[in-house]
Amino acid sequence: QVTGRPATGAAPTAAAAPSAGKTYTVKAGDTLGGIAKEHLGSAGAYMKIFELNTDQLTDPDKINAGQVLHLP
Repeated sequence: QVTGRPATGAAPTAAAAPSAGKTYTVKAGDTLGGIAKEHLGSAGAYMKIFELNTDQLTDPDKINAGQVLHLP
């Protein structure tokens, strides 16, 4: 029983870890490149943001105001 409890407690923590990181709410006119430049220091890092958000993004050129993106 004791072995099961930490495993159960660890799973939600591990699953919640990405959402516990930094996030950014997309504003009208934003691009992934612009967000990457502002928050990661390089517009070329936009694919890192895209890859972290494939659950809600299907194309790095199509983001919508109001989306909450996870940042690396």
